[in-house]
Amino acid sequence: MNANVPEIRIPPSQFQPDPEPAKGQTPAKAVTVEASDIRKYLMSLGSASLADETFRWLIVLCALSIFAIVALILWQLIERSQLTWQKFGLGFFYQSFKNPDTGAPMYWDPVNERFGALPFIYGTLVSSFLALLMAVPLAVGLAIFLTEMCPRALRAPLAFMTELLAAIPSIIYGFWALFELVPLMREYVNPRCIQWFGWTGLFNDDNPTGLGYLASGVILAIMILPIISALTREVMSAVPHSQREAVLALGATRWEMIRMGVLRNARIGIVGGIILGLGRALGETMAVTMVIGNTPEIHRSLLSNGSSMSAVIASQFTEAVSNVHLSALIEIGLALFILTIIVNAFAQLLVWAVTRGTPAQVR
Repeated sequence: MNANVPEIRIPPSQFQPDPEPAKGQTPAKAVTVEASDIRKYLMSLGSASLADETFRWLIVLCALSIFAIVALILWQLIERSQLTWQKFGLGFFYQSFKNPDTGAPMYWDPVNERFGALPFIYGTLVSSFLALLMAVPLAVGLAIFLTEMCPRALRAPLAFMTELLAAIPSIIYGFWALFELVPLMREYVNPRCIQWFGWTGLFNDDNPTGLGYLASGVILAIMILPIISALTREVMSAVPHSQREAVLALGATRWEMIRMGVLRNARIGIVGGIILGLGRALGETMAVTMVIGNTPEIHRSLLSNGSSMSAVIASQFTEAVSNVHLSALIEIGLALFILTIIVNAFAQLLVWAVTRGTPAQVR
Protein backbone atom coordinates (compact mmCIF):
# COMPACT_ATOMS: atom_id res chain seq x y z
CA MET A 1 0.00 0.00 0.00
CA ASN A 2 1.58 3.23 -1.16
CA ALA A 3 1.08 6.30 0.99
CA ASN A 4 0.96 9.70 -0.58
CA VAL A 5 3.90 11.56 0.94
CA PRO A 6 3.71 15.28 0.41
CA GLU A 7 6.71 16.77 -1.32
CA ILE A 8 8.74 19.24 0.71
CA ARG A 9 10.50 21.95 -1.24
CA ILE A 10 13.21 24.06 0.31
CA PRO A 11 14.06 27.34 -1.38
CA PRO A 12 17.60 27.30 -2.71
CA SER A 13 18.19 30.69 -1.18
CA GLN A 14 18.56 29.07 2.23
CA PHE A 15 21.70 27.20 1.13
CA GLN A 16 23.28 30.10 -0.68
CA PRO A 17 25.74 32.32 1.17
CA ASP A 18 24.99 35.94 1.70
CA PRO A 19 25.76 37.95 -1.39
CA GLU A 20 28.98 39.89 -1.32
CA PRO A 21 28.59 43.63 -1.11
CA ALA A 22 28.82 45.50 -4.38
CA LYS A 23 31.88 47.43 -5.30
CA GLY A 24 32.01 50.63 -3.30
CA GLN A 25 29.43 49.40 -0.79
CA THR A 26 30.51 48.92 2.85
CA PRO A 27 29.89 45.48 4.31
CA ALA A 28 27.50 45.00 7.22
CA LYS A 29 29.10 45.30 10.63
CA ALA A 30 29.41 42.15 12.71
CA VAL A 31 27.64 42.06 16.05
CA THR A 32 30.17 42.48 18.87
CA VAL A 33 29.65 41.08 22.37
CA GLU A 34 31.05 43.08 25.22
CA ALA A 35 33.52 41.10 27.41
CA SER A 36 32.51 40.33 30.98
CA ASP A 37 34.25 41.81 34.00
CA ILE A 38 35.98 38.51 34.80
CA ARG A 39 37.35 38.23 31.26
CA LYS A 40 38.57 41.81 31.37
CA TYR A 41 40.33 41.10 34.69
CA LEU A 42 41.99 37.93 33.34
CA MET A 43 43.10 39.71 30.18
CA SER A 44 44.59 42.55 32.23
CA LEU A 45 46.82 40.09 34.08
CA GLY A 46 48.66 39.13 30.95
CA SER A 47 50.38 35.75 30.53
CA ALA A 48 50.25 33.42 33.57
CA SER A 49 52.87 30.97 32.32
CA LEU A 50 55.52 32.30 34.71
CA ALA A 51 53.19 31.95 37.70
CA ASP A 52 52.17 28.44 36.66
CA GLU A 53 55.79 27.37 36.23
CA THR A 54 56.73 28.85 39.61
CA PHE A 55 53.83 27.11 41.30
CA ARG A 56 54.73 23.77 39.68
CA TRP A 57 58.35 23.89 40.84
CA LEU A 58 57.28 25.00 44.31
CA ILE A 59 55.03 21.95 44.65
CA VAL A 60 57.79 19.66 43.34
CA LEU A 61 60.17 21.17 45.90
CA CYS A 62 57.67 20.47 48.70
CA ALA A 63 57.43 16.83 47.58
CA LEU A 64 61.21 16.42 47.31
CA SER A 65 61.71 17.96 50.76
CA ILE A 66 60.12 14.84 52.30
CA PHE A 67 62.82 12.65 50.75
CA ALA A 68 65.47 15.14 51.84
CA ILE A 69 64.28 15.13 55.46
CA VAL A 70 64.17 11.32 55.64
CA ALA A 71 67.61 11.05 54.03
CA LEU A 72 69.04 13.65 56.42
CA ILE A 73 67.67 11.84 59.47
CA LEU A 74 69.01 8.51 58.23
CA TRP A 75 72.41 10.00 57.45
CA GLN A 76 72.72 11.61 60.88
CA LEU A 77 71.75 8.40 62.67
CA ILE A 78 74.25 6.35 60.69
CA GLU A 79 77.01 8.95 61.01
CA ARG A 80 76.69 9.36 64.78
CA SER A 81 76.50 5.61 65.46
CA GLN A 82 79.77 4.76 63.70
CA LEU A 83 81.56 3.87 66.94
CA THR A 84 79.03 1.18 67.76
CA TRP A 85 79.00 -0.10 64.19
CA GLN A 86 82.78 -0.47 64.22
CA LYS A 87 82.88 -2.18 67.62
CA PHE A 88 79.86 -4.52 67.45
CA GLY A 89 78.69 -4.61 63.82
CA LEU A 90 75.34 -6.25 63.19
CA GLY A 91 75.78 -8.27 66.37
CA PHE A 92 74.61 -5.18 68.22
CA PHE A 93 71.02 -6.15 67.39
CA TYR A 94 71.14 -9.75 68.63
CA GLN A 95 74.26 -10.56 70.64
CA SER A 96 74.54 -10.93 74.42
CA PHE A 97 77.37 -11.09 76.96
CA LYS A 98 77.80 -13.36 79.96
CA ASN A 99 77.82 -11.96 83.43
CA PRO A 100 81.19 -12.98 84.92
CA ASP A 101 79.66 -13.45 88.36
CA THR A 102 76.42 -15.31 87.62
CA GLY A 103 76.92 -16.51 84.05
CA ALA A 104 73.54 -15.03 83.06
CA PRO A 105 73.28 -13.27 79.71
CA MET A 106 73.80 -9.51 79.72
CA TYR A 107 72.84 -7.05 77.00
CA TRP A 108 73.60 -3.59 78.39
CA ASP A 109 76.72 -2.83 80.43
CA PRO A 110 77.72 0.85 80.14
CA VAL A 111 80.57 0.47 82.66
CA ASN A 112 82.42 -2.09 80.52
CA GLU A 113 81.09 -0.58 77.24
CA ARG A 114 79.27 -3.68 76.12
CA PHE A 115 75.93 -3.00 74.49
CA GLY A 116 73.18 -4.93 72.75
CA ALA A 117 69.78 -3.73 71.55
CA LEU A 118 67.88 -7.04 71.65
CA PRO A 119 66.00 -6.50 74.97
CA PHE A 120 64.81 -3.08 73.84
CA ILE A 121 63.61 -4.38 70.47
CA TYR A 122 61.87 -7.23 72.27
CA GLY A 123 60.20 -4.90 74.76
CA THR A 124 59.02 -2.55 72.01
CA LEU A 125 57.46 -5.34 69.98
CA VAL A 126 55.85 -7.06 72.98
CA SER A 127 54.29 -3.91 74.44
CA SER A 128 53.06 -2.74 71.02
CA PHE A 129 51.56 -6.15 70.24
CA LEU A 130 49.76 -6.22 73.60
CA ALA A 131 48.45 -2.71 72.95
CA LEU A 132 47.04 -3.71 69.55
CA LEU A 133 45.58 -6.90 71.00
CA MET A 134 43.59 -4.91 73.54
CA ALA A 135 42.87 -1.70 71.60
CA VAL A 136 41.71 -2.99 68.20
CA PRO A 137 38.59 -4.90 69.36
CA LEU A 138 37.59 -2.03 71.67
CA ALA A 139 38.17 0.62 69.00
CA VAL A 140 36.28 -1.22 66.27
CA GLY A 141 33.42 -2.03 68.66
CA LEU A 142 33.24 1.60 69.75
CA ALA A 143 33.18 2.76 66.14
CA ILE A 144 30.39 0.30 65.29
CA PHE A 145 28.34 1.51 68.25
CA LEU A 146 28.78 5.19 67.40
CA THR A 147 27.93 4.79 63.71
CA GLU A 148 25.25 2.08 63.78
CA MET A 149 23.64 1.69 67.21
CA CYS A 150 24.23 4.79 69.33
CA PRO A 151 21.22 7.09 69.97
CA ARG A 152 21.55 10.43 68.22
CA ALA A 153 21.59 12.36 71.49
CA LEU A 154 24.63 10.42 72.78
CA ARG A 155 26.58 10.20 69.55
CA ALA A 156 28.22 13.63 69.65
CA PRO A 157 29.21 13.53 73.37
CA LEU A 158 30.69 10.04 73.09
CA ALA A 159 32.61 10.94 69.93
CA PHE A 160 33.93 14.08 71.64
CA MET A 161 35.07 12.16 74.70
CA THR A 162 36.80 9.57 72.52
CA GLU A 163 38.70 12.21 70.56
CA LEU A 164 39.57 13.98 73.81
CA LEU A 165 41.64 10.95 74.84
CA ALA A 166 43.94 11.57 71.86
CA ALA A 167 44.62 15.14 73.03
CA ILE A 168 45.90 14.17 76.48
CA PRO A 169 49.71 14.54 76.66
CA SER A 170 51.84 11.45 77.07
CA ILE A 171 53.28 12.58 80.40
CA ILE A 172 49.75 12.84 81.85
CA TYR A 173 49.08 9.26 80.80
CA GLY A 174 52.34 8.28 82.46
CA PHE A 175 51.45 9.92 85.78
CA TRP A 176 47.98 8.39 85.76
CA ALA A 177 49.40 4.97 84.96
CA LEU A 178 52.05 5.25 87.66
CA PHE A 179 49.69 6.28 90.47
CA GLU A 180 46.44 4.55 89.44
CA LEU A 181 46.99 1.83 86.85
CA VAL A 182 50.10 0.21 88.35
CA PRO A 183 48.58 -0.25 91.87
CA LEU A 184 45.44 -1.65 90.25
CA MET A 185 47.52 -4.10 88.22
CA ARG A 186 49.63 -5.07 91.27
CA GLU A 187 46.72 -5.71 93.61
CA TYR A 188 43.99 -7.11 91.38
CA VAL A 189 44.96 -7.90 87.78
CA ASN A 190 48.36 -9.56 88.13
CA PRO A 191 47.31 -12.04 90.86
CA ARG A 192 44.29 -13.09 88.79
CA CYS A 193 46.47 -13.56 85.71
CA ILE A 194 48.88 -15.73 87.70
CA GLN A 195 46.03 -17.76 89.14
CA TRP A 196 44.14 -18.34 85.89
CA PHE A 197 46.85 -18.26 83.20
CA GLY A 198 50.04 -19.09 85.08
CA TRP A 199 50.18 -22.50 83.40
CA THR A 200 50.96 -20.78 80.06
CA GLY A 201 54.27 -19.42 81.32
CA LEU A 202 53.26 -15.90 80.29
CA PHE A 203 52.04 -14.87 83.74
CA ASN A 204 54.28 -16.67 86.19
CA ASP A 205 56.33 -13.79 87.57
CA ASP A 206 54.81 -12.19 90.67
CA ASN A 207 56.37 -8.77 90.20
CA PRO A 208 55.84 -6.86 93.46
CA THR A 209 56.12 -3.47 91.75
CA GLY A 210 53.26 -3.94 89.27
CA LEU A 211 55.43 -2.59 86.46
CA GLY A 212 56.26 -4.55 83.33
CA TYR A 213 55.25 -5.38 79.79
CA LEU A 214 51.57 -5.83 80.62
CA ALA A 215 51.25 -2.45 82.34
CA SER A 216 52.93 -0.71 79.40
CA GLY A 217 50.67 -2.57 76.97
CA VAL A 218 47.56 -1.44 78.83
CA ILE A 219 48.54 2.24 78.85
CA LEU A 220 49.53 2.06 75.19
CA ALA A 221 46.16 0.49 74.36
CA ILE A 222 44.39 3.41 76.02
CA MET A 223 46.53 5.89 74.10
CA ILE A 224 46.03 4.39 70.63
CA LEU A 225 42.35 3.52 71.09
CA PRO A 226 41.03 7.00 70.06
CA ILE A 227 43.20 7.03 66.92
CA ILE A 228 41.97 3.68 65.65
CA SER A 229 38.39 4.39 66.70
CA ALA A 230 38.22 7.82 65.05
CA LEU A 231 39.60 6.60 61.72
CA THR A 232 37.38 3.52 61.76
CA ARG A 233 34.33 5.64 62.51
CA GLU A 234 35.08 8.04 59.65
CA VAL A 235 35.58 5.20 57.17
CA MET A 236 32.40 3.44 58.27
CA SER A 237 30.43 6.69 57.98
CA ALA A 238 31.62 7.01 54.37
CA VAL A 239 30.00 3.70 53.37
CA PRO A 240 26.82 4.53 51.39
CA HIS A 241 23.52 3.86 53.13
CA SER A 242 22.39 2.00 50.02
CA GLN A 243 24.78 -0.81 51.01
CA ARG A 244 23.09 -1.16 54.38
CA GLU A 245 19.61 -1.03 52.88
CA ALA A 246 20.48 -3.58 50.21
CA VAL A 247 21.78 -6.10 52.73
CA LEU A 248 18.79 -5.60 55.04
CA ALA A 249 16.43 -5.98 52.09
CA LEU A 250 17.87 -9.43 51.45
CA GLY A 251 16.80 -10.51 54.95
CA ALA A 252 20.09 -10.09 56.81
CA THR A 253 20.24 -9.34 60.51
CA ARG A 254 21.82 -6.17 61.85
CA TRP A 255 25.08 -7.98 62.64
CA GLU A 256 25.18 -9.48 59.15
CA MET A 257 24.50 -6.06 57.67
CA ILE A 258 27.38 -4.55 59.65
CA ARG A 259 29.73 -7.42 58.84
CA MET A 260 28.99 -7.70 55.10
CA GLY A 261 27.71 -4.27 54.17
CA VAL A 262 29.86 -1.99 56.32
CA LEU A 263 33.00 -3.67 57.66
CA ARG A 264 33.77 -5.34 54.35
CA ASN A 265 33.75 -2.03 52.51
CA ALA A 266 35.63 -0.23 55.29
CA ARG A 267 38.36 -2.83 55.78
CA ILE A 268 41.09 -0.83 54.05
CA GLY A 269 40.49 2.21 56.24
CA ILE A 270 40.40 0.04 59.35
CA VAL A 271 43.77 -1.47 58.45
CA GLY A 272 45.15 2.04 57.93
CA GLY A 273 43.90 3.11 61.35
CA ILE A 274 45.47 0.05 62.98
CA ILE A 275 48.82 0.79 61.35
CA LEU A 276 48.70 4.41 62.53
CA GLY A 277 47.95 3.18 66.02
CA LEU A 278 50.89 0.77 65.81
CA GLY A 279 53.16 3.62 64.76
CA ARG A 280 52.06 5.60 67.81
CA ALA A 281 52.69 2.61 70.06
CA LEU A 282 56.17 1.96 68.65
CA GLY A 283 57.33 5.52 69.16
CA GLU A 284 55.68 6.27 72.50
CA THR A 285 58.23 7.36 75.08
CA MET A 286 57.29 8.93 78.39
CA ALA A 287 54.27 6.84 79.37
CA VAL A 288 56.12 3.61 78.59
CA THR A 289 59.26 4.79 80.36
CA MET A 290 57.31 5.34 83.57
CA VAL A 291 55.58 1.92 83.73
CA ILE A 292 57.67 -0.68 81.85
CA GLY A 293 60.36 -1.04 84.53
CA ASN A 294 63.44 0.03 82.49
CA THR A 295 65.32 -3.24 82.93
CA PRO A 296 67.54 -4.31 79.99
CA GLU A 297 66.52 -7.95 80.19
CA ILE A 298 64.40 -10.41 78.26
CA HIS A 299 61.70 -12.33 80.10
CA ARG A 300 58.96 -14.59 78.87
CA SER A 301 56.51 -13.48 81.53
CA LEU A 302 54.46 -10.42 80.63
CA LEU A 303 54.48 -9.35 84.28
CA SER A 304 58.28 -8.91 84.34
CA ASN A 305 60.14 -5.64 84.04
CA GLY A 306 61.56 -4.74 80.66
CA SER A 307 62.42 -1.78 78.49
CA SER A 308 61.79 -0.38 75.02
CA MET A 309 63.87 1.46 72.45
CA SER A 310 62.27 4.84 73.04
CA ALA A 311 62.34 4.36 76.82
CA VAL A 312 66.08 3.63 77.02
CA ILE A 313 66.88 6.62 74.80
CA ALA A 314 64.75 8.95 76.94
CA SER A 315 66.15 7.69 80.23
CA GLN A 316 69.86 7.42 79.38
CA PHE A 317 70.64 9.87 76.58
CA THR A 318 71.50 12.79 78.86
CA GLU A 319 73.46 10.49 81.21
CA ALA A 320 75.66 8.67 78.71
CA VAL A 321 78.98 7.91 80.38
CA SER A 322 81.09 7.56 77.21
CA ASN A 323 81.08 8.19 73.50
CA VAL A 324 80.39 4.51 72.83
CA HIS A 325 77.39 4.65 75.17
CA LEU A 326 76.04 7.68 73.31
CA SER A 327 76.69 5.99 69.97
CA ALA A 328 74.83 2.88 71.15
CA LEU A 329 71.78 4.97 72.07
CA ILE A 330 71.82 6.65 68.67
CA GLU A 331 72.05 3.26 66.98
CA ILE A 332 68.99 2.16 68.94
CA GLY A 333 67.27 5.20 67.46
CA LEU A 334 68.41 3.99 64.05
CA ALA A 335 66.90 0.57 64.80
CA LEU A 336 63.62 2.22 65.78
CA PHE A 337 63.69 4.23 62.55
CA ILE A 338 64.28 1.10 60.48
CA LEU A 339 61.57 -0.77 62.39
CA THR A 340 59.11 2.01 61.56
CA ILE A 341 59.99 1.74 57.88
CA ILE A 342 59.48 -2.03 58.00
CA VAL A 343 56.09 -1.61 59.68
CA ASN A 344 54.97 0.87 57.02
CA ALA A 345 56.16 -1.45 54.25
CA PHE A 346 54.27 -4.31 55.87
CA ALA A 347 51.20 -2.09 56.04
CA GLN A 348 51.39 -1.38 52.34
CA LEU A 349 51.77 -5.12 51.68
CA LEU A 350 48.79 -5.86 53.90
CA VAL A 351 46.61 -3.29 52.12
CA TRP A 352 47.65 -4.77 48.78
CA ALA A 353 46.79 -8.25 50.04
CA VAL A 354 43.33 -7.03 51.07
CA THR A 355 42.61 -5.20 47.83
CA ARG A 356 44.69 -7.44 45.51
CA GLY A 357 46.23 -4.37 43.93
CA THR A 358 42.91 -2.82 42.95
CA PRO A 359 41.51 0.43 44.33
CA ALA A 360 38.87 0.34 47.01
CA GLN A 361 35.43 -0.34 45.54
CA VAL A 362 32.01 -0.56 47.08
CA ARG A 363 30.90 -4.11 46.54
